[in-house]
Amino acid sequence: MKKVYLDNAATTAVRPEVVQEMIKVLAEDYGNPSSTHSFGRSAKVLLETARKSIAKQLNANAQEIIFTSCGTEADNWIIRSAVRDLGVTRIITSKIEHHAVLYAVAAVQKEYAVAVDYVSILPNGEIDYTHLSDLLAQDKKTLVSLMHVNNEIGTVLDLERTGRICKQYGAYFHSDTVQSVGKTTFDLQTLPVDFIVGSAHKFHGPKGAGFAFIRKNTGIQPLFFGGEQEKGLRAGTEAVHQIAGMAKALELSYANLEAEQQHITDLKNYLIAALKEAFPETGINGSEKGFYNIVNVLLPFSDDKTAMILFNLDMKGIAVSRGSACQSGSIKPSHVLAEILSDEAIKKPSLRISLGHDNTKEDIDLFVEALKAV
Repeated sequence: MKKVYLDNAATTAVRPEVVQEMIKVLAEDYGNPSSTHSFGRSAKVLLETARKSIAKQLNANAQEIIFTSCGTEADNWIIRSAVRDLGVTRIITSKIEHHAVLYAVAAVQKEYAVAVDYVSILPNGEIDYTHLSDLLAQDKKTLVSLMHVNNEIGTVLDLERTGRICKQYGAYFHSDTVQSVGKTTFDLQTLPVDFIVGSAHKFHGPKGAGFAFIRKNTGIQPLFFGGEQEKGLRAGTEAVHQIAGMAKALELSYANLEAEQQHITDLKNYLIAALKEAFPETGINGSEKGFYNIVNVLLPFSDDKTAMILFNLDMKGIAVSRGSACQSGSIKPSHVLAEILSDEAIKKPSLRISLGHDNTKEDIDLFVEALKAV
């Protein structure tokens, strides 16, 4: 039985070149980058080379890239420090953010009595930009935290437009870009955003490595304390092998971006056509014009088929999801779909299919045939 992986929004396979890079560093460059002897200096060179490489891919300054363990840590750090250190008294976000943002916002709301406003969501899953402007017109020191690409339905935030609105009203702008870094281009020299985050395992790098882009002179302070690593902003000995792997993965993602983007877009179109042919009443949650590697479909299945659909697909070697991997053990409906679907529709099975460069039309055919047999 051929196994088919269609859950690339949850995590991605590590590229072979990245594995080799990490093995080399683990075997040869095991020094602590904070040590002053030759072993430490060699590790430090690798660390700073990785920082410069990631900054180059995003057209940022190297000093604006701070390494973290993951996107969740970076989101929590930025949100908490904005309230604690930058004097933010209100956060504007949406109810369809990743829980790394939603729960972090709820925590600082409880601890610091910061005000929280939620921007309205349109039926296609996009934010209401007019409502965002209306909220920002209220004169409060504000952090706007809105994700670039929704991890469940693939709707895309216009970073340029959102950033301009934030600048107009003097608000800080943070975007969780975990689903888009490595999959689309960024020019952080011109993009009006103060903070973005990345996670290596979303772009064919290792788990346990991420970064925050902190625009210089914003005044962000550490989340926790210890040594002087990462310019005093993120204590703890850096995982050099994982960071080197992350830089290699991002470099390869952007080197291959155009070809892989086209390949995945073609697969997405093929998938939607195949599903609608097999199940004519199939709906698309969000918009068909969403991000090119994510499709969230509402299937016209009966109640008796809904409960076990993921299990049945897994038994046939097909890996998809019903929402965020971080909630895969939850019996609650997706908080994202709850915002855009009717009470009746949300009872039906919705599947998130997220594609990668390794996928083929054969994978799509096997998936559709497996659905027919459910």
